[in-house]
Amino acid sequence: MHKSGFVSILGNPNVGKSTLMNRLVGERLSIVTSKAQTTRHRIFGIVDTPDYQIVYSDTPGILAPAYELQRTMLKAVEQTLEDSDFLLYITDVVENPAKHAEFFATIAKSPIPKLVLINKIDLTDQHTLEGLVAQWAERLPGAEVLPISALHSFGVELIQPKIISLLPEGEKYFPPDTLTDRPVRFFVTEIIREKILLYTHQEVPYSVEISVSDYREERGIDRIEAVIYVARDSQRGILIGHGGRMLKRIGIEARKDLERFLQKHVYLGLTVQVADNWRDDPDQLKRFGYTE
Repeated sequence: MHKSGFVSILGNPNVGKSTLMNRLVGERLSIVTSKAQTTRHRIFGIVDTPDYQIVYSDTPGILAPAYELQRTMLKAVEQTLEDSDFLLYITDVVENPAKHAEFFATIAKSPIPKLVLINKIDLTDQHTLEGLVAQWAERLPGAEVLPISALHSFGVELIQPKIISLLPEGEKYFPPDTLTDRPVRFFVTEIIREKILLYTHQEVPYSVEISVSDYREERGIDRIEAVIYVARDSQRGILIGHGGRMLKRIGIEARKDLERFLQKHVYLGLTVQVADNWRDDPDQLKRFGYTE
């Protein structure tokens, strides 16, 4: 009677998908910022018990792609409609329900069981919330609607029992106690990118990609060298900052989070290079792991 399945978290940008994923898994696997399009890759977070294994999937936000990188991000979202056993569609109390209506119509037609989560309920009142619940119940007939606050963990504890009740019987997809499908180097690059998202503005945070060029594990310390790639030379100057101050700030804050994540001391060296218009270059997108 062991149950297992893939549960994908879908929704428009900046509605709280990554925060919810981290709450459900109990670990900080997905980076979280207030900027849209923070998540670029599909990331698995695995909850494993003797009775069930749930493979949660954090996905990029649904968007109208403007360049090749965004098209690969949208393909990752579309893939979830083919290989998921359960869908968590997350919205919030402030977004326009009609946003990306065409893609939502595809989700609505999917036969996969769904649960609609209205996030950020701490930002509204009871009367407005009741109206939103009724509205989403009408938009997705047959799907339960659950108000939550992922940030404050309100209502999150109700989600997993509902999923378990509808998961198919099956063996584990991953070995016991596996937390994610991603290697350590991936989380190194994501932690660095999170700091860039937090401390830079306009186009710069959306034009960077990070690659770990060297990773050496030594007694008591991990020594990491990483390259931050930007799409134009002008972005390189902004990222380095006057006298190197911006790059130093990013490095210090990333190193602190890496030490918490790895539970050991970290040396982090950062350099910045230009990879011209990499977001529209198929070869560079393949090099950075967005395509096969």
